[in-house]
Amino acid sequence: MGYINQTDTNIKSHKNFTGIIMKKTALTIALALTLGSCATDSYKKDTSASQTQSVKLSSGVDLQYVDDTIRPQDDFYRYVNGKWLKSYVMPADKSRYGSFNALRDKSEKDVKNIIDQLAGQTFAKDTDEQKISDLYKSYMDEGQIEAAGMAVIDSDLAKIDAIKNYDDLLAYMSYADKYTDSPIGLYVYIDLKDSNSYITYVGQAGLGLPDRDYYFNDDEKFKNIRSKYLNLIENQFKNAEFKNPTKSAQTVMRIETEIAKGHWTNVETRDNEKSYNLKTFEEFKALMPDVNLDAWFAGTDLPKIDKIVVSQPDYMQKLNKLIKNTSIDDWKTYYQWKLIDRVASFLPKKFDDENFKFYGTVLSGTTQQKPRWKRAISTVNGSVGELVGKVYVKSYFPPNAKKRMDDMIENLRAAYGDSIKELDWMSAETKLKALDKLSKFDPKIGYPNKWKDYSNLHISKDSLLDNMRAVANWRLQRNRSRLGKPIDRTEWGMNPQTVNAYYNPTKNEIVFPAGILQAPFFNLSADDAVNYGGIGAVIGHEMGHGFDDQGSKFDGEGNLNSWWTDDDRAKFNKKTAMLIEQYNAYEVLDGKAHVNGELTLGENIGDLSGLTIAYKAFKKAHPDNSKIDGLTADERFFYGWAQIWRGKMRDEALLSQVATNPHSPGEFRGNGPLRNFPPFLKLFNVKEGDKMFLPAEKRVKIW
Repeated sequence: MGYINQTDTNIKSHKNFTGIIMKKTALTIALALTLGSCATDSYKKDTSASQTQSVKLSSGVDLQYVDDTIRPQDDFYRYVNGKWLKSYVMPADKSRYGSFNALRDKSEKDVKNIIDQLAGQTFAKDTDEQKISDLYKSYMDEGQIEAAGMAVIDSDLAKIDAIKNYDDLLAYMSYADKYTDSPIGLYVYIDLKDSNSYITYVGQAGLGLPDRDYYFNDDEKFKNIRSKYLNLIENQFKNAEFKNPTKSAQTVMRIETEIAKGHWTNVETRDNEKSYNLKTFEEFKALMPDVNLDAWFAGTDLPKIDKIVVSQPDYMQKLNKLIKNTSIDDWKTYYQWKLIDRVASFLPKKFDDENFKFYGTVLSGTTQQKPRWKRAISTVNGSVGELVGKVYVKSYFPPNAKKRMDDMIENLRAAYGDSIKELDWMSAETKLKALDKLSKFDPKIGYPNKWKDYSNLHISKDSLLDNMRAVANWRLQRNRSRLGKPIDRTEWGMNPQTVNAYYNPTKNEIVFPAGILQAPFFNLSADDAVNYGGIGAVIGHEMGHGFDDQGSKFDGEGNLNSWWTDDDRAKFNKKTAMLIEQYNAYEVLDGKAHVNGELTLGENIGDLSGLTIAYKAFKKAHPDNSKIDGLTADERFFYGWAQIWRGKMRDEALLSQVATNPHSPGEFRGNGPLRNFPPFLKLFNVKEGDKMFLPAEKRVKIW
């Protein structure tokens, strides 16, 4: 499941001990908005935002941040955001900050207001209010956490200690995959080639560093990270009072490095066709003939299965050799580390501090941990988020926002349809199929129509780690129970209070949580120029994921089933190759690192498509180009676009971003699409010699 933007969380947030987190090694779901009804030739007039209404609307542009010392023809992103970029001082507890983060801070405070109202009350056990309140209280009860000490994981350590042979090891591997981490990751999700059924996926996992390349890159920055990671492992073993912490840390690092050798690169794992390897269970077992996969499968909590999608078959073959060539004692050391690493945030302060020192400071550059209440909010959102979301939407999501979004989405759907019809490089045959897919986009706005059922989740205020185990088990059982059932098309992959958006190709849906439907992305008090440049471009971005390099391989029913002619796909690939080349040239950290054009291709296509389609929809729905705050409607559109990408990052976070994240850094998301977009170049009179200029033959127009 792809997102409009990377999150501003501790880089290790995905390791929280909260159960099943869908492992995207087998499945890359692009970020894209999809729409629900047929594409039309006409555009709706958004009367709620009409300039004729009596309420005077603002421009919505943050003019105080415009830096007139920078020419818009040289760097439009810094021209619009320059004063903020120069003056903003990054808080010690943040690794990045910008428009997304400011809105996330607001959402965080809104959720805290909800929880504060609950905290002083007493609720009946197993009510929604009790679960929210007591989970938050258990996180905030540092005294109880200190008093419990390491005893809270004694039973988990005993499971590891009980491993006596390789059959025991394989059985524990499936347990570890469910609750901590393991080299084999398994989950149930929609079958990419049969979107009406769930299927089991298995793929690579088991690393502590963000990506395989962190183990092998010889640059001094990565060598330093590896050294600090080794220190982290050793220090946590010392905190746990284990014997031989130095030797144990070296053992863990050796095993993880060997695991990493078999991992596919993050570019390879984006390829859904390459990752979809449907096998019988017996064929899967044949990839790992030296280990007892029956013992492993017995611990997965799944019924007998006939078929399984193996995301990286050659990885499994390499892991087979690694398992048998590594001693039981060394594997036990590895799993002791995985346990401690996963639960460190829920253990006494010395573990939490050591954890932050590496994941927060070394990998992200932050020098101060977020206040505990913020971490508690994040845990509540990540555990029982839709329970909070029910209250959030009642308090913070006005009904008129949904109506205005509905109109804007349909305007963009129509604009996308017109754009497809006008393409000069696509055949009539493929255009018909593209329009069919567009017509089947299913937009979801604000919050789900059916909420998740948390009735089987039991929370108390007495033990944070017990609560996290309960959440983990609830998620696990929810995931495993899907097999053999109809697809739940009402389910959301984000909470309503989340500031993000996504496209899911297996459901052909575009999803916009209430959290992102606020300024600067969506400003109910502003005229539509800035809104089309903001949330309109986000909508277009999500739609664009349905037609990016990976999303375009899925048909309108959500199946991995190419609907292109070979000639059209070749033309498409030629255009995307030009976009890859453009983004590969973008430098960060004074030229010491570059954007990875292949890794970020899907998001870059989404950005370019989003800008293009949002502008087209805006111009058709609002042909008037009158001025507000001295800016024409066209100018306000582009200002609105540039200001949503406003942001700063610490060097450590930026390094991680270009190494592992499918999103380009904000400045390139702001400027990159504009350099390819003739209406912008004409409006701001960008000419040869200007830094925003691209020769016509190098400009990319896909959709």
